[in-house]
Amino acid sequence: MTTAPFTGLHVALATPFTDDGALDLPAFRRLVRHVVEGGVDALLPLGSTGEAATLEPHERDALIEACLQESAGRPVVVGAGSNSTAQAAALAARAAQLGAHGLLVVTPYYNKPVTTGVVAHLRAVADAAPGLPIAVYNVPGRTGLNLTPDALAQLWALPSVVAVKESSGNLVQIGEMAAALPPGKRLLAGDDNLALASIAVGACGLVSVLANVAPRETRALVEAALAGRLPEARALNRRLLPLMNALFVESNPIPLKAALAQLGLCGDALRLPLTRATAPTRERVRAALAAAGVGAGAAGSRPAARAAGPGT
Repeated sequence: MTTAPFTGLHVALATPFTDDGALDLPAFRRLVRHVVEGGVDALLPLGSTGEAATLEPHERDALIEACLQESAGRPVVVGAGSNSTAQAAALAARAAQLGAHGLLVVTPYYNKPVTTGVVAHLRAVADAAPGLPIAVYNVPGRTGLNLTPDALAQLWALPSVVAVKESSGNLVQIGEMAAALPPGKRLLAGDDNLALASIAVGACGLVSVLANVAPRETRALVEAALAGRLPEARALNRRLLPLMNALFVESNPIPLKAALAQLGLCGDALRLPLTRATAPTRERVRAALAAAGVGAGAAGSRPAARAAGPGT
């Protein structure tokens, strides 16, 4: 099986767009280099943060290829989620063909399948990309379906399913999943503001939105937590928590795009139905970046991206 770590710090990459809605591939490459230089352990394009639901097949291909080229040897775990099993399987097969090191597969949304359907869905995806390790993504706030510990236990029977990204926000459930992990299976925190608590109960890493803008600081938090250096981890968590929260005052990745624009990494354009951050959100993000000490020199000599858009 191709190695993907599913430990340490993974970054759920944003997808930059130009003001007219086109894919901004140079900005995406710049973002990947930024997080690689910040020391992330793995790259995760084409997830919720990457607005994958709005991307065309040729755009997905271009993003996967660019991520692999800019990864500097980091594993690239590609989002391959859909509420259509056939579509998810096709996305997985294409990611494998392009050289992905792993897959993130969200539980099917909208359809509301029972557990047997979720297991069959993941089995079909695994069959479409044989040998590629899979992290199943539990995010009931987006899918309307919570992957319970009992349901997850059934997914662990699939050899390719080796990790779970847990974004239920329920620390009791996170602890139950950690306590029941079979040998060789891994639990990843899916929320920045629960990373420290999740690692404390048994998670072995984080899939982070925050790491797009603050990769070094997020890595330091994850490393301290995993090493059991609790005073250091708590201090970093306190410092970064206002920024973590600011990145979710509107639907992700709306505030993230505002932060990336303020750092000069890309513009703040999104694809409908998502719209640019409101003025209060942009101000809260600006203040949170400053309070966390993120931004001074972060964009280096990069040309500043246009942050303002219609109605701003």
